[in-house]
Amino acid sequence: MEVFYYLVFGALSAVVAGLELGKSGKDRVATPTAFNAFKNNYVLVYSLMMSGDWLQGPYVYYLYSQYGFDKGDIGRLFIAGFGSSMLFGTIVGSLADKQGRKRACITYCITYILSCITKHSPQYRVLMIGRILGGVATSLLFSAFESWLVAEHNKRGYDPQWLSITFSKAIFLGNGLIAIIAGLFANLLADNLGFGPVAPFDAAACFLAIGMAIIMSSWSENYGDSSEGKDLIAQFKGAAKAIASDEKIALLGAIQSLFEGSMYTFVFLWTPALSPNDEDIPHGFIFATFMLSSMLGSSIASRLLARKMKVEGYMQIVFSVSAVTLFLPVATSLLVPASLKGNGISFGGSLQLLGFCTFESCVGIFWPSIMKMRSQYIPEEARSTIMNFFRIPLNLFVCVVLYNVNAFPITVMFGMCSIFLFMAAILQRRLMVVADLHKLSTKAQEMTGEDEPLNP
Repeated sequence: MEVFYYLVFGALSAVVAGLELGKSGKDRVATPTAFNAFKNNYVLVYSLMMSGDWLQGPYVYYLYSQYGFDKGDIGRLFIAGFGSSMLFGTIVGSLADKQGRKRACITYCITYILSCITKHSPQYRVLMIGRILGGVATSLLFSAFESWLVAEHNKRGYDPQWLSITFSKAIFLGNGLIAIIAGLFANLLADNLGFGPVAPFDAAACFLAIGMAIIMSSWSENYGDSSEGKDLIAQFKGAAKAIASDEKIALLGAIQSLFEGSMYTFVFLWTPALSPNDEDIPHGFIFATFMLSSMLGSSIASRLLARKMKVEGYMQIVFSVSAVTLFLPVATSLLVPASLKGNGISFGGSLQLLGFCTFESCVGIFWPSIMKMRSQYIPEEARSTIMNFFRIPLNLFVCVVLYNVNAFPITVMFGMCSIFLFMAAILQRRLMVVADLHKLSTKAQEMTGEDEPLNP
């Protein structure tokens, strides 16, 4: 493997270690023991849930191909997963507000464990059921857990600013370190120990079962709007009304869909972008480098949030930088000559790799920051429902991209993602303006109320 990869990984490791070890008093918030125990419990559960997800990632496509399915068949399985998340996942995830967030988190564990079990069958129909179950589980993973955390945090009377501490730590471990360890562990099980490509899915089911046991034994239940007379349709109408009547919520949903849609498209495109002429690249090592970059981003986010930096302000910069990094494949295809077929990574590929690492750092900043904004702007009574509404355009976008992935040149796809990210930056600017105006008007109303004389 080329020295370049080791240099990038080593440099990122040094920066992440330096940031974590060099945190000053300004970067740390003093919190009571009770909150620390609550935070550590959630971070442990979230890390177990994410390990169940990350263990599967490297071997999904490979397992399907080993069962003899071609690219078209595998593509339809992936589309079924995202389509299921968009349709069934929205319904199941929205039920969390009425039926309970803890119950929804347990449902996630059971659904994903069943999805893992289906991987033992080479039958296409069984695998399709597994993808549908996985799509439902994904919607619960990205809505129920966060909804439970915010409600429980507020119910216990903790400082709202401390939420960002839990978000940052959960993303640093669950979306960074755990992803790297899970990838290495999956490789150990499937290849080094020779258990085959199904083994990582069995390991994922075990981690999910452990996490479910912790949830059942240590979490209390909380709800959104649990009114007896309110059915699912009424919940959907209430969520839609909240989005339509509050520009801040609508803007937040649009920003999330634009960024995450670009992020998931990047997941499908980074491999052909770095090896357009079948260059020999270490996929597993590059994936670990991306996850290390994400850890760097979450470490930066924890510092920004600890110093109470305005999320709506710095995220404009993050989205703009992301747009530039995903435009690099377009620029290098025009300005940098291609390498010979079968050689190592080209000069243009090296530039793109550095850009992609920067993009992954932006992803690391994005997650705790968007969680912080969601906790501020989304009403508690319909939190899970609204969060799943946000995922509808995201999943629709990814399905369209997957269906047409061979219809457009890769540079067109990256250019489209770059435009979406610039749009996210513009909408983030608008969100900051609207939020500031709302604060000023609220403050003015409070001052007017204080100045009014008492009735005689």
